[in-house]
Amino acid sequence: MTMATPPSSQAYGESWYWDNRYAHESAPFDWYQKYPALAPLVHLYVPHRHHRVLVVGCGNSVFSEEMVNDGYEDVVNVDISTVVIDAMQAKYSNRQQLKYIKLDVRDMSPFQGGSFDAVIDKGTLDSILCGNNSRQNAAQMLDEIWRVLKDKGVYILITYGSPVYRLALLKESCTWSIKLHVIEKFGPEGSSEQPVRQLTDLIPLDESGSSVEDVLGKNPDFHYIYVCIKVRISSYSESPVAKIQNRFG
Repeated sequence: MTMATPPSSQAYGESWYWDNRYAHESAPFDWYQKYPALAPLVHLYVPHRHHRVLVVGCGNSVFSEEMVNDGYEDVVNVDISTVVIDAMQAKYSNRQQLKYIKLDVRDMSPFQGGSFDAVIDKGTLDSILCGNNSRQNAAQMLDEIWRVLKDKGVYILITYGSPVYRLALLKESCTWSIKLHVIEKFGPEGSSEQPVRQLTDLIPLDESGSSVEDVLGKNPDFHYIYVCIKVRISSYSESPVAKIQNRFG
């Protein structure tokens, strides 16, 4: 499927853009990676099929359907687009393991704190970072993801952003223990080439993220996968959003 180029990358952060896009492009589409490619990592960090999983910015991807086909029993999907959520609710009305809810990831107040064992994000943070007020909106999104995760729950972020661009944002927003994996970007359909690196291998990650270039080289053709494990902060600590707002004004 060929996806049209938006008039501006800033449109990625707007609900009207996604409503219009899904109204005209209804065929399933998976951003960045498909479930079979990521399944070994999902199995590693979400080992129990009864764990409750939240997929943010789900779009019309078949990723969650394939998770359920793989045995996962409770996959909740949210998206800002009314058009796509209505379509996905109708499509999966007979699959009780799949739930679709229209929500803005910056405000997921319908979910109580500690509701999920894992959150999976394929490109949603990247979309937020394309929009206006990107830094503040990203901080609000990460704060909400941190809130809805159980203690020691995992946020699996698949992104084009290297550690030089993503690591500081993740560390400034919330209290995470962060691990890094990488996966090669899509090759030609039907390619039988073996991956250069094993998905489940950890990439060394120093404080600034600059160590990754020593391992992968400059301009590597990979997607980065940050596995962020929620660490409890003390009750008197400054809130994650407040930290961002105070830092950036």
